[in-house]
Amino acid sequence: MRLRLPAERPTEPPTGYKIAHPVLSQDGTRAGFTGVSLGGALPYGVLDDASCVYGLRHRPPVRRCDCGFHCVHDRAAAEALLCTAEHRGAVLLEVSVLGAYLRFERGFRYARQRVRTAAAGPCGCGARAVALADAGWGRPGWRVLAAVCAGCVRGRTAVSLAGFARLAGHGLRMTPGDGGAGGAGAVAADSGLAADPGVPELVAEAALLQARLDWFQSQLARLGDREGGGQG
Repeated sequence: MRLRLPAERPTEPPTGYKIAHPVLSQDGTRAGFTGVSLGGALPYGVLDDASCVYGLRHRPPVRRCDCGFHCVHDRAAAEALLCTAEHRGAVLLEVSVLGAYLRFERGFRYARQRVRTAAAGPCGCGARAVALADAGWGRPGWRVLAAVCAGCVRGRTAVSLAGFARLAGHGLRMTPGDGGAGGAGAVAADSGLAADPGVPELVAEAALLQARLDWFQSQLARLGDREGGGQG
């Protein structure tokens, strides 16, 4: 006879940690995330239900399948995944495990989740991130984004951290650069309606706008020099 563990009935949703790539819809009206391994082809929202990646008609999680959202118990274990080359552009998510779930030694596989916070790493140049910009790849209908500083935005499609939180909705909080989840600089959005921005958010928005203006001015200067050389 095989013994089974008793069913859990927690009073509060369990908390888990995972990494994912932030994504922006092609029309720029929606924001979400896409996984880094199994199920990475299926972007999901801040509050979303899992579906079977194999197209089977059952509700995740199923014991004899790998479907469902995945996360780990320990934040440090999720942060360690960001050290690998292919995951350097991902963000760290803190999630609430909702619905049915299966508990494993290192984490959960579950049916439904809410992403509470997303912590973006520094820009590729090492500076503190103020925005998420087109990473140069994506999924059908979705652009994958990566954290960038004001000086590296240039002419790429980009959205500020506050703007991403507003588009994602459902109370998502974004933490810029090396800030910890819930720390200074957190950006809140409630059901798609952002709270009044504070000084850190306004400074980040201004830096992003200034970076775009500098890039446009440099392009105009180049065009002016080219036209002047042609007339000469």
